[in-house]
Amino acid sequence: MKRYGRKARLCTAAFAACSMMLMPAAGTGLRAQAAEVIATVQGKVMEETTSKILFLDTSEGKMEIKIDGETNTGDCKVLLPDKEINVSVSHGSDGYLHAVTISEEAQKPAVTLDTSNISSVVGTLNGKTTEDVLHIDTAQGEMEVKLDNNTDMSACSLLVVSGKYVVRCARGDDAYMHAVSIADVAKASAEDSYSGQTYNQAPVTNVSGTTMTVTGTVKEGTEESMLQLASSEGVFTIKIDESTDTSRGMVLTPDNKLMVTYFRGSDNYLHAASLVGVRDSSSATVDTSAQATVTGTVKSKSTENILVLDTSAGEMELKMDRVAGPIGCKTLVKDKKVSVTCARGDDAYMHALTVTAVK
Repeated sequence: MKRYGRKARLCTAAFAACSMMLMPAAGTGLRAQAAEVIATVQGKVMEETTSKILFLDTSEGKMEIKIDGETNTGDCKVLLPDKEINVSVSHGSDGYLHAVTISEEAQKPAVTLDTSNISSVVGTLNGKTTEDVLHIDTAQGEMEVKLDNNTDMSACSLLVVSGKYVVRCARGDDAYMHAVSIADVAKASAEDSYSGQTYNQAPVTNVSGTTMTVTGTVKEGTEESMLQLASSEGVFTIKIDESTDTSRGMVLTPDNKLMVTYFRGSDNYLHAASLVGVRDSSSATVDTSAQATVTGTVKSKSTENILVLDTSAGEMELKMDRVAGPIGCKTLVKDKKVSVTCARGDDAYMHALTVTAVK
C-alpha cells in the first residue's frame, strides 16, 4: 500500500507552512505530548477508508492517515463517505501520518428507547449507510437501524462500509429501530449477564489457541455432534465436543441462526468453542412452585426462543428463556427425544426449566 496519495505527499515543513489547511491542535494535550501532534486537518471521509487507513479529501488534496490502537475516536467512530471530520495527526516512525484524535461537531437529538425488548442482528454495512441510519445486510435481508449519540460503541473500533458488526437494537419513540450497542464481530464477546439478549456471548475460556467467529444458519444434515452451518463464506462443517459451550445456542434445527466461535483441532477438523443462538428478551414471571414434566421429540420448527415438542397429547410449545443448557446431551436436533420440566408464566406460556435427553 502507498503511504500517501499523489496529492498527499505532504511533509512536516508543508504542515508548518500551510496555515490555510492546518489549524492548531486543540484539546489533544490530555492524550499526547504537544510535540507529537504536528497539525489538525479538516476534510471529508473518502470511500476507500477502512478501519486501519483513513482517506481524507481536504482542500489541499487527498491525505492517507493511519488509524491505530492509540487513535482517540471517542467523539467520532463513524467514518462514512463524505462525512466532515477533524483529525489531529502526528508523524510515525514508519513514515506514515498517524491519527491522534478524530472528532466531529454535529450532535443528534435524543430519542427514548424501549430497552425492555432488545434484539440483535449480525451483518455487513452496505453503501446506503449514512451518518444517521445504518443499512445492514443480514442473512434475512437488509435492515435499517438509526445511530444515536448514546449508542455504545466501546466494542467497535470504527464503523465503516463493508465492515461486519453485531448490532443490538431497540425501538424508539419515533417508531424506528435504534442501535443500543455495536461491536465488531471479532470482538462480539460480552459480559455473561444471560439476560436473554440475542448473541450475548460470554468470553471463550475453554480454548487456549486461536479462535475465529462465523455467523450463519443451520443446514439440513446437522447432527448432535456435527454442525453444518451455511454462511456468506460457504458451508462450514464444525464438530461439537464435550467442552463446547452450548448454553446459549443449544437448538440446532434447520434455518436457525447461530454465531459460532471455532478453532482448528489437531485432527484438522473445525471444532466449536461456543454456539450462540438468537434469543429474545423476556420479563415474564414464572410460577416454579407448580411444575410439570412432559416427554416428546423435538420438532424442526423449534428455535432458541420456543421449543416445539411432539408429545403423546399433541404438539406443545415451551419458552426457552429459563433453560441454562440441555442435560445429558450438548444440543437439541430434530427428532431428539427429551424430557422437559416446565412451569407456567404470567405471559400464559409454559416455560421450560430443564431439558434432559431421554435414552
